[in-house]
Amino acid sequence: MEQAMTLMEAYKKASYPLIGHGRRNVQVLKEALAQWDDEQDSDMYGKGELIENFEVRMARLLGKETAVFFPSGTMAQQIALRIWCDEKGIKKVGYHPLSHLEIHEKDGMKELHHLEPILLADEERPVLLKDLLGLKEDIACLLLELPQREIGGQLPEYAELEAMSAFCRERGIKLHLDGARLFEILPYYRKSAKEVCSLFDSVYISFYKGIGGIAGAVLAGERHFTEESKIWKRRHGGDLISLYPYIIAADYYMERRLPHMEKYYREAKELAELYNGCHAMKTIPEVPVSNMFHVHTTVKKEQLEPILIAIANETGIGLTQSVRDKGDEGSYFEVNHGDRYGLAPKESVIEAFRLLDRKLQR
Repeated sequence: MEQAMTLMEAYKKASYPLIGHGRRNVQVLKEALAQWDDEQDSDMYGKGELIENFEVRMARLLGKETAVFFPSGTMAQQIALRIWCDEKGIKKVGYHPLSHLEIHEKDGMKELHHLEPILLADEERPVLLKDLLGLKEDIACLLLELPQREIGGQLPEYAELEAMSAFCRERGIKLHLDGARLFEILPYYRKSAKEVCSLFDSVYISFYKGIGGIAGAVLAGERHFTEESKIWKRRHGGDLISLYPYIIAADYYMERRLPHMEKYYREAKELAELYNGCHAMKTIPEVPVSNMFHVHTTVKKEQLEPILIAIANETGIGLTQSVRDKGDEGSYFEVNHGDRYGLAPKESVIEAFRLLDRKLQR
């Protein structure tokens, strides 16, 4: 008996998968490397023209004094929080209960650095000023993730962000930005990266999420902070002999994709409207505030997946490669918008959503 096709298989075989920028394969690196001279020297243990020039450009982009390239954001953020806690002499940091540090890092911050999280807000909304006003204990640092991925990429309004920044500065609390998707929120805020980052004492950005590079991150702030981060980077084993494949890819895709963030945001709102027009489906947020959002439905995962497979096979449009179970509440999946959506014929996309709506009503 022939084995049934999985949703992942159907998505990969679709003529027009809609998520992200494209497949993560060796071609991502080959395309970036093609722009460089073969004689370019690599970086070595965090030093050299290639890495240092890139760090200077990233510091300027973010409006910070200096920046340091890290192989991973997990490493960079744990180190940032450790530095601020050591400086303050308090081992407590505040962040959202669905922060990456809390749910995806195997308690690395707690086990490696012995820091204690103070969980703020609830699991349905981002951290707001009222959560800070309700703090019952001292914290050294507040981490804000913009946007908050696990709740659909929600954001506080900019005035709220300014108020939280002022609160932290008045009370001597360091404010750290988990800006893995910083550039994706700028079209909504109508602000530059410098303007947003000016509200924070330290900033982390990623080069593989909305940018579409291979891996890597930057941690930026004042010189005393970044110099301390270099020491911790060495202690963590983050000073690889060379990081140039990550840096070259980051440089190339930053230049290629940053100019299109407004387009990705506009198209994400268009796509969310199509989902919200379907039976038993809604997006969170209803109107996206970045190029990502979540699609929720009362339909169970085991019922939704065959529908999505059929749509991919019949229309060539791949809507998602995975669906998450919500038990009795139904299911949901995440949409990250990039280059791929613009490659799909509009008539095929519209037909896919007509078919989705029809099948959900059966």
